[in-house]
Amino acid sequence: MIRRTLIAGAGALLVAGCSRGDDASRIQVGFATDAGGLGDHSFSDSANAGLQEAVRRFGLRAVVLQSRSAADYQPDLITFANHHFNLIVAGGFDQADDLTEIAARYPDERFAIIDAVVDAPNITSMTFKSEEGSFLAGALAAMQSKTKTIGFLGGMDVPLIRIFEVGYAAGAREVDPSVRVLVKYVGDFNDVASGSELAAIMFNQGADIVYAAAGKSGLGAIQEVRSRPGDFVIGVDSDQDAIAPGKILTSVLKRVDRSVFLLCEKTVNHQPLPRVFAVGLADGGVGLTDFTYTRHLIAPATFAELARVKAAVIDGRIHVPKTRAELADFVRVPL
Repeated sequence: MIRRTLIAGAGALLVAGCSRGDDASRIQVGFATDAGGLGDHSFSDSANAGLQEAVRRFGLRAVVLQSRSAADYQPDLITFANHHFNLIVAGGFDQADDLTEIAARYPDERFAIIDAVVDAPNITSMTFKSEEGSFLAGALAAMQSKTKTIGFLGGMDVPLIRIFEVGYAAGAREVDPSVRVLVKYVGDFNDVASGSELAAIMFNQGADIVYAAAGKSGLGAIQEVRSRPGDFVIGVDSDQDAIAPGKILTSVLKRVDRSVFLLCEKTVNHQPLPRVFAVGLADGGVGLTDFTYTRHLIAPATFAELARVKAAVIDGRIHVPKTRAELADFVRVPL
């Protein structure tokens, strides 16, 4: 196992692994988080869950470096490359430029990046059709809203997060064009206080459901909704429902954990990794939770309509928009 002294200064270090006396115990996988780090109950935690499941299943060795800021991205990735890890995972779209440079400098090392497409022969780009899961969330929110006003809280106003916003708004429009969608952006994925403040503004403006796609900032929306009877939050990426049971209507799952696990499995089995690894509703890569704490609040007819919407997306009758320009042209499909 890598000694802590070898990577001192590169960031907070977490090491997991066990020896099972087989080839897998010699496989090393490194995960460099984005600046938000672990503990977001969302994106980074989901990726780490997939990595730790691979540790349990295969006995490989895993190292997680938690970047404190964007300045840590290159040193963290270089640390893994210098020690010839079998797979090096960059934990977010904002690492794309740094990874592009480093992958070119280390052509014999194997990299992967989450939520970005980087065109290089030694990089696997893990992408998710987040617009599809968000579409279901928007449809559900529109059907459940009593005020006919729902909200979206984003982390940073960048194309990746706009996909969540656009899918959510389109899903609401599909089932009820009269529903108003409020939109706020924190400008940061790690500002819990601002997340709470902006969620409060939307609740005060009449939204009774707010979808938070904002990393740790989204935890502020969850804090805010706890004291608001009749209001709900929709979580994102991981299953956040248990953070505030009964107050999180559902979470839009982006199976980062599953994708990371599958790449680890391929690495252990010495299988070639794809250049692009894209998943959506059809293959279970995105979706909603099982409504453990809120099923009693949702009518059977609503679930039936949600199932029809999901089927229409999977079979191509509904093409979910990904940009605001596509949203402007989106026309609901009679089901």
